[in-house]
Amino acid sequence: MTYKIFWILIGLYFLFLILGILMAEFMINSIVNDMNRHLPIPIPHVTIYFFPWIWQNITYFATFRYVLIFPAIIIIILITNEFTYRTIRQNVINGLNKSEILISKLLLIVLISLVITVLLFFGILILGFSHTANPDAGMIFDKISFIPGFFFTMLTFLIFAFFFGFIIRNTGLSIALFTLYVFIVEPIIYYFLKSPLVFKNGISTYLPVNSILRITEYPAIPVLKQIMGVNLQDSVTAGSCLIALLYAALMVGIVWWFMAKKDL
Repeated sequence: MTYKIFWILIGLYFLFLILGILMAEFMINSIVNDMNRHLPIPIPHVTIYFFPWIWQNITYFATFRYVLIFPAIIIIILITNEFTYRTIRQNVINGLNKSEILISKLLLIVLISLVITVLLFFGILILGFSHTANPDAGMIFDKISFIPGFFFTMLTFLIFAFFFGFIIRNTGLSIALFTLYVFIVEPIIYYFLKSPLVFKNGISTYLPVNSILRITEYPAIPVLKQIMGVNLQDSVTAGSCLIALLYAALMVGIVWWFMAKKDL
C-alpha cells in the first residue's frame, strides 16, 4: 500500500509539473487578452519558452507550493513509515549510529532533489530548443543559474517536510500539519505582517516557506514590470539561497537534538 501511494504521488507530481509548465503560457496570455479589452494600447502576447529566459520561467512555475507539496508528502511518508514499522529502530539494532541514520535520510533527500533537477534541466533544454530560433551557447546558458536555484528550493523544501515528519512521527498528522502550515498558516502570517495595521517591516520576507520560494521569485515576463511595477529577477542570488539553507540547517540541527535526547 505504501509503495502504491508513493508511485501515485510521484505520478501526480510530474503530471502537475508538466501540465503547469505547458499551460502557463496559455493562462498568462488569457489574462493579457482580458487586460487588452480595457487598455488603449494592447499588450503583446507573452512567450515564456525561449532561451535564455526559459530557465527562469520554468523553474518559477516548477516551484509553486501546489507542485512542491507532492514530493514533500513523499518525504513525510518515507520518514514516518520508519517509525510506524520500527525500521529506524532496527537500523540502530543493526549497528548504525544516530548520525549515520540522519545522514542517510539527508542523502536520500539530496538524491531526490538532484534527480528532479536533472529531469527538469533536460525538459527545459527540449522546450527551449523547440521554441528558440538559432540559439547559440551564450543564449542557451545565460540564465542557467536558475537550475541550481531550483535544486536549492527543492532541497530545502524537502528538508522542511522531513523536519515535520521526524518531529511528529505520525503520517496523517504530519501531512495535515505540514499542508496546513504551507497553504494556510504562513500565508495568513505573511499578509498580516504586510497589513497597514502592523508597523512597517520586512519580517514576512524571512518566513520559512516564503524564504524558500523567493529563490526564484518572479518569472521573466516583461508585462509584470510594465503593468504591475514588479522588479524582475535577473539571476538567483547567493543571499536568497543562503537564507533557505540556514533554515534547512536549523531544522536538521533540531532533528539531531531530538535524536540525541530521545529514543528512536
